[in-house]
Amino acid sequence: MEHPSPTECKATLNAIADALYVIGGKWKLRIIVALREGNRRFNELHRVIDGISAKVLSAELKDLELNGFVTRNVFTGTPVTVEYELSDYAETLDGVLKSLSEWGTMHRQNVKNSIKAKAPVEALVNE
Repeated sequence: MEHPSPTECKATLNAIADALYVIGGKWKLRIIVALREGNRRFNELHRVIDGISAKVLSAELKDLELNGFVTRNVFTGTPVTVEYELSDYAETLDGVLKSLSEWGTMHRQNVKNSIKAKAPVEALVNE
């Protein structure tokens, strides 16, 4: 494996830091995945995403809206309803989500195998 130059390394680290700043944390990607199934109202999202408080969900939705991943739609009428949907920009995360899902599945299986074999995960990966 070829080592990147210090400039390339710094650029890569900065790009990853930028990405993690926007989509990192415990809840943002879970919210995005939940919205991939279609538009949802706040309480629907709250029910679908286990363990998130209403306060945190509200803050995360605002953050995702500010960063262009989520659109908040207000429908006037009686009663007024609010739905959240993914923006077109959120589709740029498709490859990231697929890769994370595949890696997470592989890692979970490695951990299970490690527990069964009572060996460190690293030993199983290097086999």
